[in-house]
Amino acid sequence: MRFAITGVDRSLSVFDALLAAGWRPVKLFTVPPSPVTNLNRAIIERAVGLDTPVQLSRMDEADLADLGARGCDVLVCASYNWRIGDWRPHMPFAVNFHASPLPEARGPYPAFRAILEARTAWGVTCHKLEPGFDAGDILDAETFPLGAAECHDTLDLKTQMTAGRLAARVAADLPGLWARARPQGRGSYWKLTGDAERTLDFTAPVEAILRRVRAFGLTETIAHVSGKTVYVRRAVGWTEAHGHAPGSVVHVDGRRSVIAAGDGYIGLIEWSPIPLAANEAVGRDPSPPGASL
Repeated sequence: MRFAITGVDRSLSVFDALLAAGWRPVKLFTVPPSPVTNLNRAIIERAVGLDTPVQLSRMDEADLADLGARGCDVLVCASYNWRIGDWRPHMPFAVNFHASPLPEARGPYPAFRAILEARTAWGVTCHKLEPGFDAGDILDAETFPLGAAECHDTLDLKTQMTAGRLAARVAADLPGLWARARPQGRGSYWKLTGDAERTLDFTAPVEAILRRVRAFGLTETIAHVSGKTVYVRRAVGWTEAHGHAPGSVVHVDGRRSVIAAGDGYIGLIEWSPIPLAANEAVGRDPSPPGASL
């Protein structure tokens, strides 16, 4: 199969699985990089090493026609920020790898909410690419368990590995899976999480606060402490009866601060007054010595 792929570094397992199956890349479509979720250096390097053209601008009708002229058999969407137009006049197949157990959790990035809701299982689904987001007939899917202490990093890594295995199965029998694909039926759509979901509520129980920190991981949660807004990447906590007002700072040790919560305390271990990911993107030191809340 000759294929084009949309993806970022988190999609590299899909790209590599297709290459291992003997598929030949025609073009890579990626998106401008952003910290954590849209890094693209590794996948671009892989494409360049294979003399495969790379495009960062949005795919349009002319690009789809060009893929057809290049003899592309299948468009593989592994991660993309933009809606893709009608591919059917230009190639036989187009599939999307979506990081949820469809038909549940259609939408741009459901991983955060999966942890926030303490789901016990998750999955990756490969489906036909249709105009409706994540709504096409399902070719194949794989699920995996989630633990009580699941965090964004473990879920992301599990998802990448699962997507690679799924891509290998799809590559081995795309025409057959396409012919046997099953409709999704009714499902749910999860919109992209915003700042409200990322914000820590110190009146909540310790377990709920720590789950929120784990859910966003390197993307960071937001905390309002002592009249300041800080971005929290790592925190610890414990339950303990106390008489402090939730949200108040009760102890400081250098960079570490202890905040009163509804049923205990939260220790902010790694935080910054601006997003740490933004600091790292421009090479700044996010944790100057002696800083405190």
